[in-house]
Amino acid sequence: MRELHFVRSGRLAWRAQTPPGPVDPDGAIVRPFLAARCDGDTLPIHRPVSRALQAGIAVGLVDPVVAAICGRVPFRGPFCIGHECVAEVTAVGANVQTVRAGQTVIVPWAVSCGTCRSCRRGLTSKCDTATRGRTLAAYGFGPSSGDYGGMITDALTVPYADHMLVPVPAGVPPLRVAAASDNLADGWRAVVPPLTDRGGGRVVILGGGAKSIGLYAAGLAIAHGAAAVDYLDDDAARRRIAEGFGARTGPLSRTGRLRGYDVAVEATSRPAGLRAALRALAPGGICTAVGYYLASGTRLPLMQMYATDVTLHLGVSHPRADLPELLAFVDRTGFPAEDVTTIVADWDDAPRAYPARTTKLVLQRERLPDRVGPTRA
Repeated sequence: MRELHFVRSGRLAWRAQTPPGPVDPDGAIVRPFLAARCDGDTLPIHRPVSRALQAGIAVGLVDPVVAAICGRVPFRGPFCIGHECVAEVTAVGANVQTVRAGQTVIVPWAVSCGTCRSCRRGLTSKCDTATRGRTLAAYGFGPSSGDYGGMITDALTVPYADHMLVPVPAGVPPLRVAAASDNLADGWRAVVPPLTDRGGGRVVILGGGAKSIGLYAAGLAIAHGAAAVDYLDDDAARRRIAEGFGARTGPLSRTGRLRGYDVAVEATSRPAGLRAALRALAPGGICTAVGYYLASGTRLPLMQMYATDVTLHLGVSHPRADLPELLAFVDRTGFPAEDVTTIVADWDDAPRAYPARTTKLVLQRERLPDRVGPTRA
């Protein structure tokens, strides 16, 4: 079977891999047929960052947790890449009860068991059982985050299948939720819970780093009744997508004048953007930062945060906890998340297409013929 590997900056390649062995009694094997590119994957693809990050860690300028997630030489290839997919189930283990062969499912980017203390708290991407001393247990990040492989592959092994695999509702076009494994769910957690606590609140989104997450957040904020949504980004094409959802838009040069927002989403992945988002908040506001802040000494306006009584939420997304509500919302409302997708490319063309400099890329291939009845290993 084939699996897409990151080789080095600007170069990806198909590599032959051994097909999965017998499925675990509690696991499943799935075949991804849509794979979206996470915003974070572009960091090593578009820039040769491995040696620079290694040197930065050595002299204390880059936080050492980067090595714990991405290896001692961060993002050094080759490693399996890709951690957003929609898949069809091809086989299930003997103990699996709620998933059957032929179902269309979302596979969350992080592995979780569903029963440990962290999972019960909704921190599914920090599962105590799956991490076992690692910082993360995840698909598509390389061996430091586990030997789970990447999602751009012919066959993907999924543990804890009854918990991990989330069925896509029958009425939802799979392309609509191609990024639900991570980026769409990340946009959801950044605006929907804060707006639930602050009904009719004003939302500002600083975009351009986590490119698709900021756009998903803009659309979801409008769909959940925000009084106003301002989306700032220096990219005109992304501003047009945000305007299509109903957001007001402008360049990032306006960040210094932002004030009085109940919810802020920081998606520039820059310390200056983080500080601007925090200063933009009204009393009691919340900022969710969805980007990477690699430096060990990122400055924050702590006294202003104290005086304004605001909250900064910074951390990995936990899509498995949010997927049931997110997918039900998309099914109920027809929320057009696919409007964020800027390129749909052929699966076979992945090595050439995946590095494209675009906002949201999705790889697509045909599904297998429909199956009849369960397939158990």
